[in-house]
Amino acid sequence: MILSYKKQMLTLALAATVFASCRVTKPYERPELKTMGLFREQTSTDSTTMANTPWQSVFADPQLSGLIQEGLDQNLDLKNAVQNIVQSKATLQQSKAAFFPTLTADVNASRNKQSQAGLNFPPGININTLTNSFKAQLSTSWEADIWGKLSSTKRAALAAYFQTDAAKRAIQTQLIADIANNYYSLLALDSQLEITQQTLKSRITGVETMKHLKEGAVVNGAAVVQSEASRYATEVTIPDLKRTIRETENALNILLARAPGPIGRGKLSNQNPTNDLKIGVPTQLLENRPDVQSAEFAFRSAFENTNLARTYFYPSLTITATGGLSSLDLKDFFDKSVFYNLVGGLTQPIFNKGLNKARLITAKSAQEQAVNSFQKTLLVAGKEVSDALYTYQTAVEKEDARAKQIAALQKAVEYTQELLRYSSATNYTDVLTSEQSLLAAQLSGVNDRLQKLQSVVNLYRALGGGWK
Repeated sequence: MILSYKKQMLTLALAATVFASCRVTKPYERPELKTMGLFREQTSTDSTTMANTPWQSVFADPQLSGLIQEGLDQNLDLKNAVQNIVQSKATLQQSKAAFFPTLTADVNASRNKQSQAGLNFPPGININTLTNSFKAQLSTSWEADIWGKLSSTKRAALAAYFQTDAAKRAIQTQLIADIANNYYSLLALDSQLEITQQTLKSRITGVETMKHLKEGAVVNGAAVVQSEASRYATEVTIPDLKRTIRETENALNILLARAPGPIGRGKLSNQNPTNDLKIGVPTQLLENRPDVQSAEFAFRSAFENTNLARTYFYPSLTITATGGLSSLDLKDFFDKSVFYNLVGGLTQPIFNKGLNKARLITAKSAQEQAVNSFQKTLLVAGKEVSDALYTYQTAVEKEDARAKQIAALQKAVEYTQELLRYSSATNYTDVLTSEQSLLAAQLSGVNDRLQKLQSVVNLYRALGGGWK
């Protein structure tokens, strides 16, 4: 009898082997994506890209490098991303364990008392209504991965794990860019504050000059009032600049997981961004951009979920076994009390209220959404590269013209001031106009410098730099 049963189990095992050779799942292939023309400014096939440059080499300012390293060590969003990896890894380990049989142990003792009146036996029959039962058993269950159900589940979990890792790296590249951009913004604000304060001193001196010129009947009272108004118009911008500096410092402190406080920093004039802006070729975004990698892993997970949905249409083979000791008397527990049960069976879905079909349709739709998101992420990456590179180019183009504009306006201020003192060919309105134009040009020059610095940061991030 036992031999016959073993033959039956062997037959099931052989059937599982045959079925396993007829997998219904499909091997993963990367979808065809549009990468041609992704870099609008691309003029060569040089694969050299600044994304492979370590961030320590891109940001040479030691104070900025220190802030970036502190952010990488302390940033709370980055720490949460690491915990997402931990959670995803646990799910992956669980999916791997599904290939092994389960094993549970059960030890119990029971004491049962039946009601003699409730048994309704005829008079004269003596029945023991008090019984004891003792049992110790091991139970195991194993499902054969015939159609690749467990394998698809494991691959989907693996893709999800890599997706969380890529998401963490995307947060890291964005964090580096955010710290650098905020740092450069602080330097620019410091420079603008310094220019404005120097201008204020000049305006205060100008007011005194206008008063002396009025006494000499060179100008009238209107010029004095205009000079005072110009002085206060400059002074009133200083509190706003200081407020923006404070807010930018506080925002940077959040990135560093610090309480609000001052940020040590250098000077805008000492910053020298790299001029070697190599962008490589568009297909490198698939390997360098963490968010693009994350999008691919999301598609891969959806692809495996579609595989998993297909396996539900086919039978599953499950083998269960139970064995142990069972006795009504504790003293006989280890004597003739052995029992076991071994069951193997195939379960084929026949009518399941359309659940399997709906599951497959849903999985295919989610897979289509994932490939669309993958393509969009790649297109957005190309746009960001193009935007950052062109922003840098326009900043460079403005440098020479802005320097000439500032030089010309400085001369215009000097000339109109001199003419006001010694000639009636001009008035204070001309002086005021030239002074205001000079201040605006100087502040714009700072913004041009900031644009150039931040465009390098944004290009580095857009290419996927900062995580290798």
